[in-house]
Amino acid sequence: MSYQEMTIEEVQNEIIEEFSMLDDWMERYDHLIEEGKDLPPIDEKYKKNDYLIEGCQSRVWIYPEFIDGRIQFKADSDAIIVRGIIALLIKVLSGRTPDEIIESDLYFIDRVGLSQNLSPTRSNGLMAMLKQMKMYALAYKAKQKN
Repeated sequence: MSYQEMTIEEVQNEIIEEFSMLDDWMERYDHLIEEGKDLPPIDEKYKKNDYLIEGCQSRVWIYPEFIDGRIQFKADSDAIIVRGIIALLIKVLSGRTPDEIIESDLYFIDRVGLSQNLSPTRSNGLMAMLKQMKMYALAYKAKQKN
């Protein structure tokens, strides 16, 4: 079953379960790095300022595509940990309707300890990425009404 066939809650619970099997934060960082390595690279044409996330210490690009009423996210970062974080966000939010993204409560971020174990700048970056993904969802929702 693909992540897009699961509910947002089911995907989050799976991520929480994966992280709960890891004993310490070094193992969790390694897991984040692996998640980032699995993230498909995005086309260079999307690595421009239009898709660059403000508020991140490292460079992060998020490109949304609206296909059949759902938003597909592609992303990349020049930092390996951040790449892992964005990979998790994409797992949870990509392939969802704008309403699902806007209304989502991403509790996995706290439950796996990301908020507590990331540096303040990375934590701010995580919130900036999430905010941007929700802004894209709001923009597509507004377009649908017109």
